[in-house]
Amino acid sequence: MSALALIFRQPALRLIFLAMLLLGAHNASVYPYQSLIAIERIGLSKPEFALVLVLASITAVTASVLFGILGDQRGHRRRIALVAALASLLGLSLMLGLPGKLSLILCHGILLPIASSLYGQLFALARLATPASHSRDTVQAALRSAMSISFLAMLVFWTFGFAAKIDVMAIYLSAGMASFGLVALVYFNWPRDGATEWADQRSGLNFAQAVKEIAHPSILLRLLLLGAISATGILYMVLISLVFEESHVRDASDVALYVGLVAGWEVPCLLLLSRVAGRFRRASLLAVGGAVYTLHLLALPLLCDSAWIWVMPLVAGIGGTAIISLPISYYQDLMHARPGTAGAMLALQKLVSDVLGAAAFAIGTSLGGYETVAIIGSAMALIGGAGLLWVDRHYIMPVRHS
Repeated sequence: MSALALIFRQPALRLIFLAMLLLGAHNASVYPYQSLIAIERIGLSKPEFALVLVLASITAVTASVLFGILGDQRGHRRRIALVAALASLLGLSLMLGLPGKLSLILCHGILLPIASSLYGQLFALARLATPASHSRDTVQAALRSAMSISFLAMLVFWTFGFAAKIDVMAIYLSAGMASFGLVALVYFNWPRDGATEWADQRSGLNFAQAVKEIAHPSILLRLLLLGAISATGILYMVLISLVFEESHVRDASDVALYVGLVAGWEVPCLLLLSRVAGRFRRASLLAVGGAVYTLHLLALPLLCDSAWIWVMPLVAGIGGTAIISLPISYYQDLMHARPGTAGAMLALQKLVSDVLGAAAFAIGTSLGGYETVAIIGSAMALIGGAGLLWVDRHYIMPVRHS
């Protein structure tokens, strides 16, 4: 509660909280339905849509790294955030005004991935704006909970909306309203560059030096290990609908209920993270969180037809809390004084998770079934957690903002 009090008292943190609410509504509107719209409405083939997803991954990583490095070099964080928010608004406007293949490629392959860099930029601002007297992990967990709250609320809204026969293309209207709110929020409330209460030190690195820093073996190893842990979340989103569809007692409504429960449990777990965040190393919390999350992943194919499956969203909420909230502060301490570049590491981590998740799915389905996929994904997460503990065994990262 002290973190929430600080957030609503501090203008920059309040801005981030409101932006996270809008991002959650935006993401819940667009991403669960993009494949349906691309293939069923716009007419892309499945291979064509796969290429759009590849383009989106490349664009997201490139934009996040470029914007993160530029922010640390020059400090133009407000301008960069405004560009990202405008990219989302432009892409969604294209799909509303001129729906078609070209608009979809521009929107989902280029403009929305550029806009996704705003997530890391918001946490870069949170790093700078959080007072030294407060736990950064606690504040950032509270900020991240806002995104889960609005994601869940929008998911519930569209569940009833589609039941009432609202056209699926209306998701671009709700996402567009959220994007417009983000543009206005950044333009009017983001702290002016060079006029903040805190010192925003320049990195002093040119672009090549900044990229070389990211490519340092110690950074890449931790990126790979964290990517292995978070790949369980990728596999969860892939398996949930497939496993429930194959079941004789589950249907699409159970998928929506399960996903909604997981998102719902994340909120109190994120707010309670402060109870333990300052007592243990982040590597320990990430390893334990990943291990707990594997229980939920393994349960999907094994307990799908059992009533016990409805206990698993709580397990997912507990384990997932560490996975979704702690990597950003881990990277911020790893790349001290370069919060923009640390935020860009989230996009790189997602790329690693996507690749590892895809590999686990391909190998698992070729060797067995969904149970094999869950076992491989769980093994990767456990290896990633153990590896993270090992590489950090002699390095105790600070758990509070310094």
